[in-house]
Amino acid sequence: MKKDIRIPKVEKVTVAIVPEKSLLDEEEWKAYLINNNDFDIENTLVASKGYGEKNKEIQKTSTLRHFLETVPANSSALIEPIDPAVFHLNNEYWVSYYIGQQIFDKRFVFVPESISKENLTFIKTLEKDGILHS
Repeated sequence: MKKDIRIPKVEKVTVAIVPEKSLLDEEEWKAYLINNNDFDIENTLVASKGYGEKNKEIQKTSTLRHFLETVPANSSALIEPIDPAVFHLNNEYWVSYYIGQQIFDKRFVFVPESISKENLTFIKTLEKDGILHS
């Protein structure tokens, strides 16, 4: 029965969007998975997509899937670059990972226009300014 299924709570794992300088000294934005636990997370799958509307027209991006074998304790892993042209959409990162034999998953959604320089805050794990999903 559905009521018998135990869904564990995701703790100390989050997603951040960070502006960085490219090798050509141009600004680019990147999405990172952050593991603030004192243990590794394994076999992580991240599905990312954008969806919403602009000028009353529905828009959506392709769904991209990324596999991260191990994200060490108290560290981060690059998920993907993100194009500022999609910041007006909901940008969703659905993260699934294992701790031992237990699977965990959570959706992190950056709402439209939340990815902006005005919302930057210092992210200790990355030692950079960015937008941290809470």
